This record gives sequence, C-alpha cells and structure tokens, in this order.
Amino acid sequence: QQDHRDPFQRDRARILHSAAFRRLQSKTQVMGSGHSDFYRTRLTHSLETAQIGSGITAQLRHKYPELCQMLFPTTDSLIEAICLAHDIGHPPFGHGGEVALNYMMRDHGGFEGNGQTLRIVARLEPFSEHHGMNLSRRTLLGLLKYPQVLAQLNNPIRKSAINSFRQIKASEWHPPKGLYSDECKVIDWLLSPLSASDRKLFQHIVVIENRHSKTRFKSVDCSIMELADDIAYGIHDLEDAIVTGIVSQNDFELHVINKLKLLDDQWLKQQTSTLTAKLFSNEHHLQKDAIGDLVNYLITAIELTDLNKLHDEVNFEEKLLRYNATLPKVIMQALQIFKDFVFNFVIKKTSIQRLEYRGQQIVMELFEALSSDPLKLLPSNSAKRWQHAIESNENAHRVIADYVAGMTDEYASRLHQTLFVAQTTSTYQLN
Repeated sequence: QQDHRDPFQRDRARILHSAAFRRLQSKTQVMGSGHSDFYRTRLTHSLETAQIGSGITAQLRHKYPELCQMLFPTTDSLIEAICLAHDIGHPPFGHGGEVALNYMMRDHGGFEGNGQTLRIVARLEPFSEHHGMNLSRRTLLGLLKYPQVLAQLNNPIRKSAINSFRQIKASEWHPPKGLYSDECKVIDWLLSPLSASDRKLFQHIVVIENRHSKTRFKSVDCSIMELADDIAYGIHDLEDAIVTGIVSQNDFELHVINKLKLLDDQWLKQQTSTLTAKLFSNEHHLQKDAIGDLVNYLITAIELTDLNKLHDEVNFEEKLLRYNATLPKVIMQALQIFKDFVFNFVIKKTSIQRLEYRGQQIVMELFEALSSDPLKLLPSNSAKRWQHAIESNENAHRVIADYVAGMTDEYASRLHQTLFVAQTTSTYQLN
C-alpha cells in the first residue's frame, strides 16, 4: 500500500535484485570473465545497454514529444528494466554454452538464450510461487525479441547426432532465435490483449531455405533495447579489444576506417582522419572521447518508424507494435561495420574460439552426467523440480538445462573438475 513506484520501477528492482542478474558478473561477454578485472562481463554489458537505452529514450522524447507521450511511461524504468534483463538467459561460456545446450536439448525442445530469458523472468526466479519475477506484461513484451517458438523456426533439414562431443561443429547446432514450446501458456497470456490479426502478424515467420526461419517483428520497447545492445556490443566491446591489444591498429584502419570512408555521411568523413589515432592512443581520455562521440553519433540518429506506413502489408492496430526505433540506412551500415569487426577480429580469434570450444565440452559433459542420475547429482531444489516434472509428465530435461544454464563460467568449470578430474582436492560445495 505504501509503495509509490510505478510497475516498471518495481520490475527494474526485481531484476536488479535477482540471482540471475547477479550471476552475469561471472559470465563471458566476449573474453573470458575470469581473465582480468578489466574486461566487460555480461553484467557490465547489461548496465551499459541500460544506460544507452535511457539515452535513446531521451532522444526520442526530444524528437517526437507528442508521440512519445503516448508511447512511453514518464520514467525510464521500463526501458532500463528490459535492457538490464535482456541477457539473463545466456548460459555459461557465451554462445559456446548455448550451442552445447541446444545440442543436448535437440530432442527436448532445444535451447536458446532469449527463450531462456523469458523462462527465467516468467517462471524460474522465486519472487512469486508460479510466475517468476511476476513482471508487468509490457516489460515481458519488451523482452520478446523473437515472438515464436523454436519448433516453428527450426531448419527442417537437421544434422545427425554426433558420435563424440569432441566432434561437435558449432555452426551446425546454433539454435534459431525464439521461445520454448514449454512456455506456451506464458506466451498466450502475454499476447492475449492483442487482436487476432495483430498477434498473427506479430508472430509472422520469414522462411529461409536450408536455414532456420526468422521472426520479423518486435515491440517498440524491444527495438530500443536491441539498438542499445548493438551499440554496446559494436562500440564498447570494441574498446575492450583495443585496450587489451587483441586487435591491431592496422586491421582497424583496413576493416573499419576504409569501409567507413565509403559511406555517404559527413560526420563520419570528418572523424575517420583522427578516429584510429584516438582509439589506439595511450592517452585514455582520448579513447573515451572517441568512444563517447561514436555512441552519441549513433544514439542521436535514432528515429521512430511507423511500420504501417513503411510496409503495405503491415497494419498493426496496437501502437506498441506499430512503431519501432530504427537507425537511418547509412548509419546502420556504419554500426554494422563496427559489429562485423568485433565479430571477425575478436570473437572469431582462435584463442577465443578455443575457450568457447572448451566451454562447449564442459557444458555437454555436465548435462550428460546430471542426466544420468538427476535425483542424486542435482541440488535439492532442482532435483525436486525434476521429480515434479516427471510426475506431471512435463519436460524434465528442461529442468537440467535450467540448472546448467544458470551456472557461471567458474561454477561450471569447478563442478566439471569435481565430477571428472580424479585428483582434485576441492572443497567445492554442490549446493
């Protein structure tokens, strides 16, 4: 009764105080979370994404005061809550862990980080008995980056199971981006206020031959979160790579500056002459200056787009679906150049790929071991959930995936050592 916060301020508080959010401090962002106190983790990435999300909302309120009055609450808590929670479903070891869990769950509904995020906030976090964090419908809608279940999106041509975990090829077991069939009741409740035509359009799938299908639409709140996430990844994660010496000045000049020069943008043309020198300078304030300028350049360019006017076949009634935050084409191309550089010269780096492969092995072996005798090897809470799933004829494998996905990189490594390394003298506690 004495709580004078709006629903989104409560949502943000519940996310911040959740165990799933705290665990992000020990989960890989780009580089291994235990390798240095300096590197960004999933936690600092989520905080930066929330900060950028607030910046985007401030810009949009300035550009479209009347429209934003209709679209957004008076505080920034909604966008911050969505940005803070957007990565909490990611398993240990980044996308390596995601691929490993998707392989282990291949006959039990699959695994995907965004689908796990919805499951955590709507079902698993113990803020309520049956509804997880019990977040508002709009916050959940903002977390729905891909509003369709994996079974509808999977590539119909499936690879054969491998003979040995050592032989896994990550590229063959990436999941589609989507939700779990296990969460159909949550999805139905979440989308129930939409008209039948809006729901059908919102969940529309684009079929791609010989690949996973994709969803096409997201809410306006989700579009802001996604842009904030992309900017944090493309610009702030690049800063990590430069400061730690993972990328070279020459590669940056060749694969970023030379490509930016080809774009028809006056501000970029002015910046390209000094950007490399600033970013690779030993004067940290010059680096911060350059990073800040880039982030500001991207945030201030964001617009609100009316999808009904943009596409003839789109006719959303719900305003939260009708409008999306977007970047103009040339500026989106600039952001893509930065994202591609981080992907090709950091994530695809052999040393990072080897760590990812090691993480995959750990996750698959843990899953296999825990599945062999869940009542004996799972901690008591998870064992009870597993038993309940068996008795209720539900997907018990999902309980094991929940437990493994919730682990930090370090916890997973230590549990793996406890189970499989003969001479470990660990004082490791399972609960």
